[in-house]
Amino acid sequence: MTASEYPLPSAISAGWITIGIVALVVLAFGLFGPFELAWRTFIVPASATALLAGGGWYYRAIRHKERLGAVLTATGQIIGFAMVSAPLSYLAAAPAFPLQDAMLDAWDRRLGIDWASMISFISQHSTLQYVLLLAYGSFSVQTIATVLILGITGRLVRLNAFVHAFIAMTLIAIVVSIPCPAAGPWLFLDLHAATENGFLPSSASSWPVFLGLRDGTLSAVQGLHSEGIITFPSLHAALGILFSVAVWPVKRLRWSVFGLNGLMLLATPACGSHYVVDVIAGILLAAVCWTTVARQLGATPVRLRPATIEGSPSLAADRQLGPAQHTFSREVELV
Repeated sequence: MTASEYPLPSAISAGWITIGIVALVVLAFGLFGPFELAWRTFIVPASATALLAGGGWYYRAIRHKERLGAVLTATGQIIGFAMVSAPLSYLAAAPAFPLQDAMLDAWDRRLGIDWASMISFISQHSTLQYVLLLAYGSFSVQTIATVLILGITGRLVRLNAFVHAFIAMTLIAIVVSIPCPAAGPWLFLDLHAATENGFLPSSASSWPVFLGLRDGTLSAVQGLHSEGIITFPSLHAALGILFSVAVWPVKRLRWSVFGLNGLMLLATPACGSHYVVDVIAGILLAAVCWTTVARQLGATPVRLRPATIEGSPSLAADRQLGPAQHTFSREVELV
């Protein structure tokens, strides 16, 4: 591993600074705004974030175990950001701007989407429901798996880019949701007929929260067990693209990850109560964020030409080796 494979300290710090700023915004609304913070629900994620941050710094700065330090740091940043971004999305829903479901539904109709027929078909096939729900619910496992895969394989700059893109996508989606809130097609189209066969989207539990935030009956925000309430753009769709792109250089896993996230994209409209245009917007959001962040951090695939090294390979740590010594007469992907 060469120095170019290490995320710059400033890039790592940027993630923590962003999390801190979002935390201050949430705290301000909790102390001076109309919202109440359920303080106890923040103890576990805050403690986990602090421990992971400390462990990441220790293994990077003291033990010089860059991969382990990067994995701990990235995991801490994701947990910390999730802890503060979910309440931020609640704050974004509170202004209760006019719902944009009619516009989003009209766009879907222009694409030829027949929602009633699609949901009716899925509700009549239990195996299809199971597969779609499983794929849709895989995002949390995939988040941690992506961190581990990139860390274990030494793609540390790419790992840092993944975390930054994750944060950027979420913040942009939250900002967009303020002027463009939507309840989703299940509520807008009143798709009760689909429930006759027992099928409901995974997002059904978020409906009372979303509606409660809009009418003012819900004012408490919490750090754990928050609901995803953003319809447009779809963060699930954006994550599906991000997972696939981030892990793509890992040849043994790229197609399985790509296939799983292809299923997640297909599952997002029905299982997440998203319009198809939400999915399209999520895909575009991921493409823009990943491209921008990856270029800024240098997380683009780099290939070294094969080189022959005389003598025995050094047993020194990766961080002490020069670029030519890493090739060992074979092609190496840095990130």
